[in-house]
Amino acid sequence: MNRKQLIAVINKKKTFLCVGLDTDLTKIPTFLLEKDDPIFEFNKAIVDATLPFALAYKPNLAFYESQGWKGLLSLEKTVQYIRQKSNDVFLIADAKRGDIGNTSTQYAKSFFGQEDNRLNYDAVTVAPYMGEDSVKPFLEFKDNWVVLLALTSNKGADNFQRLPIGNKQLFEQVLETSKQWADEKQMMYVVGATQADMLSQVRNIVPDNFLLIPGVGAQGGSLEAVVKYGLNNDCGLIVNSSRGIIYADNTKDFADRAAQEAEKIQKQMALYL
Repeated sequence: MNRKQLIAVINKKKTFLCVGLDTDLTKIPTFLLEKDDPIFEFNKAIVDATLPFALAYKPNLAFYESQGWKGLLSLEKTVQYIRQKSNDVFLIADAKRGDIGNTSTQYAKSFFGQEDNRLNYDAVTVAPYMGEDSVKPFLEFKDNWVVLLALTSNKGADNFQRLPIGNKQLFEQVLETSKQWADEKQMMYVVGATQADMLSQVRNIVPDNFLLIPGVGAQGGSLEAVVKYGLNNDCGLIVNSSRGIIYADNTKDFADRAAQEAEKIQKQMALYL
């Protein structure tokens, strides 16, 4: 999905909601554990319930890789199912990759270069710490997106990201340097919702790029603040909610409750749009 198509889907569905598929076997409804593939069954039900209200889905790969080959199979089935359900879905691999160039090349192929298309995504999250040659291999896939970590919402973000570099902070240097590697048609940035007070500074540097905003909902981020400081003329936002939607209920009504939570956010987004 290119930038033009992404904006068209946002306007069509009146949403910029991303549902994070951080599927944890210890948190899903226990009756699903009797299924042959409980992770996939949970994901399938969540996708069916939330698709009318969501722009994107973001599987966090750690939750699948931790389950070995069975988890990776569940992930593959989930990706295929989403692709079969709709062409109007932006699919993000939350992998936070970033290594020396030849290793990043292999990572890029694993997300974008599958000939059978079983595990191909629209975008992947990438860590910028190792610099340009660790990011460029992902940008070789011109029809796909890099979502670069810029300013995250975790407690330890201030250890490095806000360190002063001359008259700016490190995250600002990351933004200014990386925007020379690709334009707004291929580069997005992760900015945590709990860092909403910094969004104006982010927008001063990358006014046109899409921002992936995690942390709304269970992590305490405010959608109102994100929109106030982050929205641009093309929307420019993909706002993720994971736990607040997928774990809204742990009974047999879990999918219905997930739909209710997703719809609640989507209605707010429609007003902002």
